[in-house]
Amino acid sequence: MASKLKDQRRADLIIPYVPSEPKPEEAAADFASTLSSTLPMAALFTRNKMIAWSALVFAVQAWLNETPAQLASGKQPGYFSIGMSAMSVVVTYLPMFKAPRNVPASGTDAPAPKAA
Repeated sequence: MASKLKDQRRADLIIPYVPSEPKPEEAAADFASTLSSTLPMAALFTRNKMIAWSALVFAVQAWLNETPAQLASGKQPGYFSIGMSAMSVVVTYLPMFKAPRNVPASGTDAPAPKAA
């Protein structure tokens, strides 16, 4: 029954869809800034030195590749990411300089083996 009805749309009013493509330099800059802000957190959580150093390298690269358009749009400045990355490097090397404290046994450990 629906196929017998006349199509009410006018062909002269049809506007074809043209998808807008993002600029490739914006996508690369966004990816670099995302990495430069998430890698320091991963280094802090895992205390992995390689992740911390790669976070510092990505942060410096993102800072050097900042454009005036990115600064005008209100994104996080690159030197904040460098500070966070430098802090993650310091935190990963902190156990080398600050020895962990010896905590006495809590009394809930397994008993020591008896000498024969």
